[in-house]
Amino acid sequence: MKVEVLGPGCSRCVAPAAGVQAALTKMGLDAEVTKVTDINEITLRGVMLTSALVVDGCVKASGRVPSPEEIQEMLS
Repeated sequence: MKVEVLGPGCSRCVAPAAGVQAALTKMGLDAEVTKVTDINEITLRGVMLTSALVVDGCVKASGRVPSPEEIQEMLS
């Protein structure tokens, strides 16, 4: 599984990354987690509002910080 957190590095972008790591640990899953901060790369993926969460190439959330429960659902 590949998980990407898209955003310029603001506090709204840091929270989903921490939530993803916590969810992966809680669920016992292993995934490649990366942060994408390049605005051009973010817009190429069709994301206009950050932060965004992408799982295996599919945008799961954009323009908001998903709850820990939502993150777990997105990863299952």
